[in-house]
Amino acid sequence: MANQTTILKEVSVEGVGLHTGKRSIVTFKPAPYAEYGIRFIRVDLQDKTEIEAVCSNAVSGLAIRGSVIEKNGVRVHTIEHIMSACAAFGIDNLIIEINDNEPPILDGSAKIFAETLASGGIKEFAAPKEYYTLKESVHFESGKTKISAYPSDRLEIDCTIGFDHPFLKFQKMSLANLNKDIYLNCLASAKTFCFDYEIEALQKNGLALGGSMDNAIVIGLDGIHNKDPLRYEDEFVRHKTLDLIGDLYLAGKPIKAKIVADKPGHQNNIGFVKEFLKKAVIEKDKVLEEKMGANTAVTGTEKILNHEEILKYIPHRYPFLMIDKVKINSVDTSKATGYKCVSGNENFFQGHFPGAPIMPGVLIIEAMGQTSCVMFLSRPEMQGNLAYFMSIDKAKFRRPVKPGDVLELRVEIIKDSGRRGKMRGEAYVDGKLTTEAEFVFVIVEEHQ
Repeated sequence: MANQTTILKEVSVEGVGLHTGKRSIVTFKPAPYAEYGIRFIRVDLQDKTEIEAVCSNAVSGLAIRGSVIEKNGVRVHTIEHIMSACAAFGIDNLIIEINDNEPPILDGSAKIFAETLASGGIKEFAAPKEYYTLKESVHFESGKTKISAYPSDRLEIDCTIGFDHPFLKFQKMSLANLNKDIYLNCLASAKTFCFDYEIEALQKNGLALGGSMDNAIVIGLDGIHNKDPLRYEDEFVRHKTLDLIGDLYLAGKPIKAKIVADKPGHQNNIGFVKEFLKKAVIEKDKVLEEKMGANTAVTGTEKILNHEEILKYIPHRYPFLMIDKVKINSVDTSKATGYKCVSGNENFFQGHFPGAPIMPGVLIIEAMGQTSCVMFLSRPEMQGNLAYFMSIDKAKFRRPVKPGDVLELRVEIIKDSGRRGKMRGEAYVDGKLTTEAEFVFVIVEEHQ
């Protein structure tokens, strides 16, 4: 049985608010008891107003550029990234102290909030976790937004966005199951975005005063204005999914349902949650399912390399980078695990196959190979080298891999001869073996 949680120790983060442009400090503290919920506390005010993060406290009409909660005239703006990280980490109860009316935007994503919460650890209460579930479907429609929920034994999300814009017309993302690893690999780093023609209007209305190219993606007619490249090809729909997860957590408890969202936005997300709660029922957790590891923070036995760190060790880039994160066991250095969040926007799905998308098996083996490359080339003595396939043997493809799946790529050294090695790789989705193979590689100097 899964129990309700909070964090183990106090942790903080500081920065500039996206809309106010003011510096603020957010301090996360362990909740005192189960059923406490998630509460924002304005410590800059004399009475230290507490505002529970639930949709009944959401402010209508102000959720266009962020989700806002209010109590007794006191507000906290732009809480969606914090709520999103709390949802992904399964944190039911938390004190969030803030010394202004808006948390910092940081890099425009939820990555730093997620990493900060992870550094605080997790503490369980002796009380079972509770979920909102459905017995029948829920449908919400407002303007161009349509959001539906269907009964499911987990949180699944299909998110689609579309704009009347030459650069950003349509993107879609599917998540078959949300957990900490999927969130950190596939969503947390996705940055907020806006169109260049919106900036002047936002600032005239007192918004986006803290926005910059460092914390937002600015989209023009022909592409992005930012010098840095996108973190994901489909970063825009990933960020919309990140926001949606945060807004869904304003239900006050985690949700088990399949959510299908077309053109979601904060105000309509909150409107949907209110409709959802009219039909939802509360169920206590009966089975604890941690499909991809109990702890995403760096520990004494794991070295975890995220997307940006992977790029330091292997030369692969879009569209041929097939892994999002690698865990290397520092005790047993013969093993590593890679993760790949398979998005419906992968370029190979255009031809493999239209109407029945399946990830090519050779690319799954390539992902195993890239995981092995990171494991070897991250060693200090291997800096400045490349790894080449020499042979592939005993390849078997047991199950198809489809959009929304998360590949867990387990690789292990069979033979290590220094600059030549033999590996065994296995790929899993939801704990079920999809692909296996053995392969031989050689390591050469980069300019050889």
